[in-house]
Amino acid sequence: MGNFLDAIQSPADLRTLTVPQLELLAQEIRERLIVTLSKTGGHIGPNLGVVELTLALHYVFDTPRDKFVFDVSHQAYVHKMLTGRCDRMDTIRQPGGLNGFMLRTESEHDCYGAGHAGTALSAALGMAVARDLAGGKENVIALAGDAAFTNGISFEALNNIADQTKRLIVVLNDNEWSIDRNVGAIAKYLHKIVTNTHVSQLHDSAARLLERVGGKAAVNMVKRAEEAAKGMLWPSFLFEEFGLTYYGPVDGHNIGLLIETFKFLKQQDRPVLLHAITQKGRGFQPALDKQKKFHGLGPYDPETGKTESTGQRTYSEVFAESLVKLANENEKIVAITAAMPNGTALDLFRPHHPKRYFDVGIAEEHAVIFAAGMATRGFMPYCAIYSTFLQRAFDPIVHDVCLQNLPVVFCMDRAGLSGDDGPTHHGLFDIAYLRGVPNMVQMAPTSEDELADMMYTAMLHEGPSAIRYPRGVGPGAKVKAQPRAMPIGQAEMVQEGEDFVILGLGALLPMAKQLAEALQPLGYSAAVINPRFIKPLDRELIGRYARRANAVITFEDHVLMGGFGSAVLEALNEMGVETPVVRIGWPDHFIEHGKVDALRARHGVSVEAALEKLGPILQRGGLNRGAPKLVAR
Repeated sequence: MGNFLDAIQSPADLRTLTVPQLELLAQEIRERLIVTLSKTGGHIGPNLGVVELTLALHYVFDTPRDKFVFDVSHQAYVHKMLTGRCDRMDTIRQPGGLNGFMLRTESEHDCYGAGHAGTALSAALGMAVARDLAGGKENVIALAGDAAFTNGISFEALNNIADQTKRLIVVLNDNEWSIDRNVGAIAKYLHKIVTNTHVSQLHDSAARLLERVGGKAAVNMVKRAEEAAKGMLWPSFLFEEFGLTYYGPVDGHNIGLLIETFKFLKQQDRPVLLHAITQKGRGFQPALDKQKKFHGLGPYDPETGKTESTGQRTYSEVFAESLVKLANENEKIVAITAAMPNGTALDLFRPHHPKRYFDVGIAEEHAVIFAAGMATRGFMPYCAIYSTFLQRAFDPIVHDVCLQNLPVVFCMDRAGLSGDDGPTHHGLFDIAYLRGVPNMVQMAPTSEDELADMMYTAMLHEGPSAIRYPRGVGPGAKVKAQPRAMPIGQAEMVQEGEDFVILGLGALLPMAKQLAEALQPLGYSAAVINPRFIKPLDRELIGRYARRANAVITFEDHVLMGGFGSAVLEALNEMGVETPVVRIGWPDHFIEHGKVDALRARHGVSVEAALEKLGPILQRGGLNRGAPKLVAR
């Protein structure tokens, strides 16, 4: 095999290659992806599935003049490799390295940044309309997986495309998977198109069309391709009714066929949709055998695909196991996920209570309103949705759940920093966007056992509640056989102290303890409180200690603006307590990707940062050392 990949410095270099050479290049790309991502981790399965599609797109179109808009954009690694970043692929998702998604500031070839599903069609339409208004000639191509069409935003865009532009290409990358296998009527509809017996009967007419647009060579290419025997042009009434001329399904791994097809579509003066059938994880057997696992993962063995286990349950797994136990005792409990059964670990719940498990696809807004409807009929829905994805459902949370005071439980996985996935996936805003909504109870556990207790507490609560917990493993606390209900709004006194009060929310409680330890050699004692509840706050306990302290320090894995520390400040102000409050959390900008500990050190989410902020208070002298010792209730 020749070394074609290292010779590709820009997409223009692709156009010097023949189709057989492009096929060899595709093999090289897959080998490079498998080896490189085995060290860094990443979205290996989606990228192995779009190698030929990406090659054909770059062969026919000319970025950055032409615009490629990737839905989610976790499948843009091949695009990065072909646009001058191949020599940096070993830095992907690493500190200071390439982002795991499209990023406008990273390259002129990345025309639109994304990290959530359902954005490509709307963004591409916006670009196409802007082009039309400016009198431009560039092509705009949206590449979206079939899972994106379970998202309402995609259909909102489809409703507008034909009315607002004459030139837009939509590529439907159909592999039957998002992270888990796709569900619902749209997935069944697309499958029906692919397996329709009439498709194979159109082989001859497809060949005649190809002969007109691509010559005899194109006809021979179709004859050689087993998938192309299904025919090239099969009208899908759904897309046709939206005003998009439908082409497909075609073999998404046949480079020659894809190139000729894109050349044809490039000439069309109407919105078109190409339905391409691809295989997620193609070329790497472990990724084919375990599609969910290899959607996105950490380092693995490039030969076997095996990953190292931590030997400890994650918060997600504890959540699922706890929900199974609760559902065993309470037949009204149901579990809802928005296409994330694996990520939220609800795939562990499904076998135990299959009739009370609901995957609604990538449709967070629907998930929340669906839960609200069930709650009106006496059921207790637990909605397991990542913090970053729940942002999309803010209006249904306010309008449908909280306004009606319905007992829906939002279990917000990946709350706090999400490390390697970067700013599109950090869960740093949920306290702020939920705290101002009436009737909402907000909780944050410090351990696996406390998570189970909070889930039990939420079950007993008659209104809406939200539990935020981080990605990965916890401290390893043993979960009790029987969870214990917590009084709503009651904090936990962790240790006594006289000079300072430190509140460590959720996963940052250990940081609060470390600060208390750091103050001891300086001659100061500090009370440490586990707030447990963000809303309602334990105003009585916090106020009682704050009145006698020299300063209150808050730690949170959340942005400072509108976060937990802000809630403490507001409460103390309302109580007339003038004690200074030092807040430790994330600054007012989007945090880059990287390792959690390094990012915390860089952005001041640390004990050292707290001591620095306390410096003026410690140096001022005359600290309130004579206050009577307080006793926790």
